Amino acid sequence: MLGETLRNSSRTLATLAIGVTAGAMVAGGGFALADTSAPRTDKQITNMTTEVANIEAYYGDTVDANGEHWPSPSSNYAIQVHGIEAQAERYLGDQARHGYGARQAIVLDVDDTSLSTYNYELETTFVYSPASNAQYIATRTMPAVFGMNDLAQWAQKQGYTVFYITGRPESQRVYTADNLAAVGFPAATSTNLFMKNAAAPPSYLPCGATCTTDQYKADTREHIESLGYTIVGNFGDQYSDLSGGYAEKDFKIPNPMYYLP
Repeated sequence: MLGETLRNSSRTLATLAIGVTAGAMVAGGGFALADTSAPRTDKQITNMTTEVANIEAYYGDTVDANGEHWPSPSSNYAIQVHGIEAQAERYLGDQARHGYGARQAIVLDVDDTSLSTYNYELETTFVYSPASNAQYIATRTMPAVFGMNDLAQWAQKQGYTVFYITGRPESQRVYTADNLAAVGFPAATSTNLFMKNAAAPPSYLPCGATCTTDQYKADTREHIESLGYTIVGNFGDQYSDLSGGYAEKDFKIPNPMYYLP
């Protein structure tokens, strides 16, 4: 989460650098144009120390006896998540009674929609790397995002099939399924847990191994609907989890930590 913030700050800086270069290239001349997208002064940039403190306060940063960090169940983050879940439960309950029949489904993203990565980010001092992330997933159990496990179990009892679509690689399937089960989510199996497979992408992804997050998630939802399901509710912490259609209603779980296009 916070690590994503910092690594995406790097992405932002790279984007700005490209913009500056493009702004300096003027047809027929060597005149440099001001890049209006770049901050003009430091006062236009949120101080990183202040931003980290705000994020920790929002999540109610709590440190246990082992020095691990957890969001607080009484935090503003938890309160906001529970409010969204209450809206979703009312909607899904109504649709279960009057809506789409037996083959109705919900879709859940995994990281920071179903499972919280907060402790990983704090433990790595907000510096993400694929290697450290893979090691953490292989050896640790991430907690459920407050109430999302209960909502998923409740939806299943209402007749919904629960699907998971995650950007995690196929190599992390066992760890992901075990973690979801350990914190009370409906079983994640080969038929309802969709993961990225760069080596052998499925035929329903026209973009293959080159899919953007938007394409991968939307095309996978389209595939689920091609199996005869109606996705009544789609849950994600990134807008790229939600864009592209193939869901009757989207629910955005709060995550001010990072942006994944």
